[in-house]
Amino acid sequence: MTNTPSTTPGLLVGKVVFLTGAGRGIGAAAARLFAREGAQVLLAARTETQLKAVTEEIRATGGTADYVVCDLADPDSVQAAVDRCVRRYGRLDGAFNNGATGQPPGPLDQLSQADFDHVCAVNLRGPWLAMTAEIAAIRATARQGAIVNTSSVGSLMGNPALPIYGAAKRALNSLTESAAVTYGPEGIRVNAIAPGTTLTEMLHEWDAKSPGTIDQLNARTPLGRAAAPEEIAEAAAWLLSDRSSYVTGTVLRVDGGMRA
Repeated sequence: MTNTPSTTPGLLVGKVVFLTGAGRGIGAAAARLFAREGAQVLLAARTETQLKAVTEEIRATGGTADYVVCDLADPDSVQAAVDRCVRRYGRLDGAFNNGATGQPPGPLDQLSQADFDHVCAVNLRGPWLAMTAEIAAIRATARQGAIVNTSSVGSLMGNPALPIYGAAKRALNSLTESAAVTYGPEGIRVNAIAPGTTLTEMLHEWDAKSPGTIDQLNARTPLGRAAAPEEIAEAAAWLLSDRSSYVTGTVLRVDGGMRA
C-alpha cells in the first residue's frame, strides 16, 4: 500500500497509545500507522527482537515509539507494561488490545485442557487485565480516551475449525460491550474490530496445518481476497481517534463482506 501525503492533521496527533501484540502482524502495522498519524506509541509483546525492530523503524521515520516486553498470560507483566507507558509519556489516551494466540485447528473435543486454558488466558483474560489497567491509567491522566480490542469474524458464527479461539473472542465481544456501557459516562469509549481473513503469521500457520484454508476463506469473501494487516489497522486508528467520538460498544466487522 502507498501512503499519499496529506495536509490534514493526523488522526491521532497529541495522543499516547499503548498496543499489545505489537511485534508483528496487525499490531506492528498499527504501531507504524498510529505513529504516522501523530501518536506517541508504546509497543508491547513477548518477543523483544520483533518489538525492537518495529520501534527502530518508527523512530527512523520520525515517529515517537518505545517498547516493553509483556506476556498477556501474566497479570503482573500486563500491569507493568501499562505503568511503563504512563511513566514514559506521562499519560494514556488510548489502547489497542491486539495481542492474541491461536489454537491447534480441529474439533473442540480434540483440544487439550492445557491448550484451552492458554487460549482463554491470552485471548480473554489478557484483554480483561489490560483494560483494567488501561482504564485506571486513562482515568488518572487523560481522563477520557478510547480502547479498541481485536476480536475476529470467527467470533460471529459457528467456528468448527477454531472453536475455542472463536468462543474466547465472542466472550471478548461481550466484555467490550459491557465495558462500553460501564465507562461511557466517564468519556471512555470501548470498541472492538472483527477482522476477516488477514495475512498474518497466525493465518499462515493455520494454512500450513490445514492446506487450502486461505483459498477456502477467500472463496467465502465477497471481495475475493485476504486483507493486509495495514487495512485492519486503519479501522483501529479511526476507532481510537476523535473522529469516531460517538461510536462505542460496537464490534466493527473488517472482513471484506464475509458476514454480510
